[in-house]
Amino acid sequence: MASQSQGIQQLLQAEKRAAEKVADARKSESLGKARRLKQAKEEAQMEVEQYRREQEQEFQSKQQAAMGSQGNLSAEVEQATRRQIQSMQSSQQHSREGVLAQLLGMVCDIRPQIHPNYRIAA
Repeated sequence: MASQSQGIQQLLQAEKRAAEKVADARKSESLGKARRLKQAKEEAQMEVEQYRREQEQEFQSKQQAAMGSQGNLSAEVEQATRRQIQSMQSSQQHSREGVLAQLLGMVCDIRPQIHPNYRIAA
């Protein structure tokens, strides 16, 4: 009987070791899964970040192309406006003396005369 109980004890110990090994395997498997999940999450995050950078760069290039043409247009309009202002100023400088002389002539040269609608009462 002693050998039988000793065999049972060995069997129980073997079952206990087997259960521990299974628990360790499950534990390491779950740790492996956690590591793989974490690694997959990091890879996905890097992919998303790379995609975001590409899209941002594409947006910036399109915006620069659109704003560049608009910037050129505004520069052209500003330059045309400056030319017109400069032309008006030179025309004003050129005509100034003549206009002042004509204005002073009209103000200072008074010719008194009777208005055509005036009737002399008789």
